[in-house]
Amino acid sequence: MRALSGNNPESMTKRIADFCRSDFGPLVFVAAACLTLHIATNNQYGFHRDELQTLDDARHLDWGFVVYPPFTPLLGRMELILFGASLVGFRIFSAIAVSLIMILTGLMARELGGKRHVQVLAAVAAGIAPISLIQGAVFQYVSFDYLWGVTATYFLIRLLKSEDPRWWVATGAVLGIGMETRYTMGFLALGVAGAVLLTPARRFLRSGWLWLGVGISILIFLPNLVWQAQHDFVSRDFLSYLHARDLRQGRYNGFYSQQLWVCVNFVTAPLTLTGLWFYFSRQEARRYRLLGWTFVVTFSLFCLAGSRSYYTAPLYPMLIAGGSVLLGTLLDRVRPAWSRFTYGAQWTAIVANGVLCVLLFTPIAPIGSRIWKVTSQLYDQFREETGWPELAQSVAGVYGSLSPSEREQTGILTGNYGEAGALNLYGPVLGLPRAMSLTNSFWYRGYDPRQPQTIIVVGFDLDEGRQLFGNCDVAARNTNPFGVENEESHDHPDILLCRNLKMPWPVYWAHFRRFG
Repeated sequence: MRALSGNNPESMTKRIADFCRSDFGPLVFVAAACLTLHIATNNQYGFHRDELQTLDDARHLDWGFVVYPPFTPLLGRMELILFGASLVGFRIFSAIAVSLIMILTGLMARELGGKRHVQVLAAVAAGIAPISLIQGAVFQYVSFDYLWGVTATYFLIRLLKSEDPRWWVATGAVLGIGMETRYTMGFLALGVAGAVLLTPARRFLRSGWLWLGVGISILIFLPNLVWQAQHDFVSRDFLSYLHARDLRQGRYNGFYSQQLWVCVNFVTAPLTLTGLWFYFSRQEARRYRLLGWTFVVTFSLFCLAGSRSYYTAPLYPMLIAGGSVLLGTLLDRVRPAWSRFTYGAQWTAIVANGVLCVLLFTPIAPIGSRIWKVTSQLYDQFREETGWPELAQSVAGVYGSLSPSEREQTGILTGNYGEAGALNLYGPVLGLPRAMSLTNSFWYRGYDPRQPQTIIVVGFDLDEGRQLFGNCDVAARNTNPFGVENEESHDHPDILLCRNLKMPWPVYWAHFRRFG
């Protein structure tokens, strides 16, 4: 009977109460609230075009892909196994990732000496950053790159506080997983290396644990590196194309200003500046100066390389943690009334701005509402989540209009990965053949082995279709029931029915490859 006494209701209630009073309990609570928000709202629209690409890649696992290393498609495969093609299920790991970032930010504040209310402040500040809210609502490699970067900086804090060099092994492992997720993790690795050389952390260069961590990082990344070598380093060509395109389209123009409202929230941005001051100027934080230099070196590398604003997002939680601790330390030294007033004003601003950001950056607003129209002007994420089932229905209508004998020899060619991914997701139940695309990793999957001469073409304009085929006409229009203007409905709304490719399929496939 004594062995069972720990399972009685009073004992369980006490354990729950103790957990809530602990430092870890409130962090889990706010992270769970974030996760619940995403689970409750992530089925509002549809799959994003990037998700459709990852869905298709998840069905063709390899050690590398044109757009990214293999980790994100691997997670996609796991989600397909667990949840099928459920929209909420496919986004569950992203929602968990940003929720874990909140916990890690609070834990960083704890390691730096922050009390429980400071830890909660840091966690919430990280959670209401637009990048966190956006990445919890879509399945992209950005979410996991964000998580690995924050995890690596948390391990560095544990290393510097404990002086236990074995933390280099954990740091190296996370950086290696990060490199298998997104190549920009290399910037953080270089930032850490530069910070080691610039600070008294140079002492760790004599430690075998540091070099073991480096070796583990390389070992984890090695399979993708081998894949790249076997595929002529195709991702290098893709990234060069992407950089030139983004530069041409002005996508780097908001890099500095967007640090204040994409990577962090306007009302919590001062915590990041305070955090940088904490690492560089506070005597009690001298041992953590490596973190300050990691931010400076990594941020500088992103600036020199020409990057989009959100690439730097993993650097900010460690600043938020440091800034929250410094703020708490300063307010502890003033009169209690001033301290309460300052915290009250700050939390009022955080709650008000947090609600606003949730409305703007999570899929809550009904399509066509005033808030929807504002979000559509700010960024295109939600607009690119509409119209994909309708595209498949339109293509199926054209396919069904053909005679049974011609359908047997009809293929589908798409202009981008979103169209191919959507048709391969929704098409099978409509009786459609596998869609082909020359874009990114779809190109490696090859053309239809039947080498069809009747082709339903999506994502090409009529002039381009007539240059490629002997006969080509508009057979349908790609629209959506909400009248949302996005890339599909605006840039290439025509669905073409074409016949007689003017060159052999092997020649066409070899010479018309695309990146996108």
